[in-house]
Amino acid sequence: MFYWLTKYTLGVALLLVFRPWSKGRRNLPRRGPVILVSNHLSFSDHFFGPLPLPRKVVFLAKAEYFTGKGIKGLASRAFFSGVGQIPIDRTGGQASEDALRSGLRVLAAGKVLGIYPEGTRSPDGRLYKGRTGVARLALESRAPVVPCAMMGTFEFLPPGSHSPRFSVRPGVIFGKPMEFSRYYGRETDREALREVTDEIMAEIAKLSGQEYVDSYAKRAKDRRPGDAPAADLSMLSIAIAGVSGPPLQVPPGRLGLPYASGSPNRGRRLPRSECGDPRGSTPGYPGVRDRVPRLS
Repeated sequence: MFYWLTKYTLGVALLLVFRPWSKGRRNLPRRGPVILVSNHLSFSDHFFGPLPLPRKVVFLAKAEYFTGKGIKGLASRAFFSGVGQIPIDRTGGQASEDALRSGLRVLAAGKVLGIYPEGTRSPDGRLYKGRTGVARLALESRAPVVPCAMMGTFEFLPPGSHSPRFSVRPGVIFGKPMEFSRYYGRETDREALREVTDEIMAEIAKLSGQEYVDSYAKRAKDRRPGDAPAADLSMLSIAIAGVSGPPLQVPPGRLGLPYASGSPNRGRRLPRSECGDPRGSTPGYPGVRDRVPRLS
């Protein structure tokens, strides 16, 4: 009840003020279990992604939003519980498996489960490698997967920012449902899980037009110490990160990052001449307007 009250009050306000747009919302099945899989560019994705859909989308939220103390903690717990968010422990191990089971229970009830397979917000607007937890959910539940592309939300509310840009109209595109029946019975096969995940990420890239990076977003964030920490509300893929393979070791220059993990220059500090103008495009991230971190 609180979910729909919030959607038709806060949602209407968002529509009037920010004029968000959407495309392909009829691609979401009207009934039955569905996994809504989206890129993750901004905190605002949580609002503008589900906004045009006629069905309730359930996300799994970090447990800290339900355990706070005082008036602020009470308000946080009441809000997230009211809009249907489910608390999860993101410490890994058994907690990761418990998060997966929580997602499967949502799907078994015939609901829509939302997930960001990148595991965290993109630090630079590019699309990063997906965690394979989404593939396990798809194969074990056998629910259709609807790819979703958030558009313009990185510019609308960049990571670390608290002030939206009114000049940017955020949008969302919903792709056609995907099914993976050819992989059924291979729920524990790492190769199958990676193939399913990569197919989903490729479809999201096609919808969003983002540059794809074959590395995890968290590793990119670790290389950018000046960035503000993420404050995601619904991070199922972080909680189930333990089901994915070992961290990728990137060969030198593969992603245009001469100082990336796996490079012989990894431990060396970047020369000043390579830092570039902090107001322009950086040599390490072509086309990205941000400051190159100094690695040590």
